[in-house]
Amino acid sequence: MARPKGRIFVLSAPSGCGKTSLVKALTLDKGLGVEHPPSFTTREPRAGEKEGRDYCFVSGKDFLRRQKKGEFIETSSPYGANYGTSRKHIEDILKKGRDAVLSLDVKGALFIKKNVKGSVLIYVLPPSLEALRKRLVGRSTDGSSEIKKRMSYARKDISKLGKYDYAVVNDDFSEAVAKLKSIIVSERLKVR
Repeated sequence: MARPKGRIFVLSAPSGCGKTSLVKALTLDKGLGVEHPPSFTTREPRAGEKEGRDYCFVSGKDFLRRQKKGEFIETSSPYGANYGTSRKHIEDILKKGRDAVLSLDVKGALFIKKNVKGSVLIYVLPPSLEALRKRLVGRSTDGSSEIKKRMSYARKDISKLGKYDYAVVNDDFSEAVAKLKSIIVSERLKVR
């Protein structure tokens, strides 16, 4: 019997919770059958990010053109840059019977939940807000005013936790990956 069309799993987390690393770990497990479509963004690439793998980097003008054409299933503008999830990238993954794992902010996640039947939302939490602040300071990519802004966003986002299907604390990376894999596998076993 052929595997049914894939599903969408959405991971949200405050900046600095390891969401990108968790998504990467899930996609590296080839037996899990998940793919992460790169989002389009207007922000500049960070060190180590690769075009087409991590993000599709576009100008503000190109982003708006794509948005007007309806190429994005959802968009958001956190921290001053535009982000969009390609409708075509997701459709291509799902048609192969694989699952798409998206990395979205709360607004984008709730939009997907409302508009895509069978989608599953997972919120990744830090062990504590103080641990999150230390992670943000430790990665040395943001100044103190940006860290304050990100902490404020984190508090607001965490207040929406009840709208998610699952929560996973990323205190121990390997354990968090194992929990995420378990959620994906158990969701596949549920009757849709």
